[in-house]
Amino acid sequence: MKYCRFELNGRDTYGLVELVAGKEVVTRFLASAPEEAGGELEDLPSKRMSPLALVEAALLAPVRPSKIVCVGRNYREHAAELGNEVPTEPLIFLKPPSSLLAPGGNIRRPQISERTDYEGELGVVISKRCHKVAPEEDVRPYILGYTCVNDFTARDLQNKDDQWTRAKGFDTFCPVGPLVTNEIDPWAGVSVETRVNGAIRQQGNTRDFIFGLDVIVRFISQVMTLFPGDLIATGTPKGVDPVVAGDVIEVSVEGIGTLRNAVVDE
Repeated sequence: MKYCRFELNGRDTYGLVELVAGKEVVTRFLASAPEEAGGELEDLPSKRMSPLALVEAALLAPVRPSKIVCVGRNYREHAAELGNEVPTEPLIFLKPPSSLLAPGGNIRRPQISERTDYEGELGVVISKRCHKVAPEEDVRPYILGYTCVNDFTARDLQNKDDQWTRAKGFDTFCPVGPLVTNEIDPWAGVSVETRVNGAIRQQGNTRDFIFGLDVIVRFISQVMTLFPGDLIATGTPKGVDPVVAGDVIEVSVEGIGTLRNAVVDE
């Protein structure tokens, strides 16, 4: 099942996305927010609507998390390209919900930063309250679905500060979308790709995670309670580089789609 969140007649609306004649189309209204489904997306009541092509919908970020938990340096080659050691346990940090940005929205580069980088990633949406998951417990029931994330970063500020809150936390620094799906299997491997102005800059695969989703979800749940709708960004492949105003960033995850955002100066 795939769903999106979009604006219709001035209201936030969730819709079921289906493939119709080779195109993704919003075909049904969802009766409630998917994170309220308790992990069973297919059981959500829905109502038929006039078909709306996904590319024509006024898309919003498909998640409304209480928190955004990110995993740093989860690909060996990305750690190496920034001159960092490979971590021995997941390196986590937070982005505020105020950093969320809808598909098609403009990422605003703050005047105080001289270098801003894209970071294309697989996002994980939590389905139900998740606290201290046991080592033998399957984490899949805690996952509602998956989406695309751009962990946009003020790299110079990240290098300057002793912690990453400022560098990662500016408004618009967390584009998410265009939809959420439970139809992919990151354990089997899905590709993660980033393009800037049409040119490929990042190519990775979830098979290359240093820490797989089992480890990530269990580790985070030992530190903080995850609630329905919370978002985990799982780390970026090698190939991060600066972008400037006028650049267009496209983050694509196999089986999900493409998250597209332009960069502007603040």
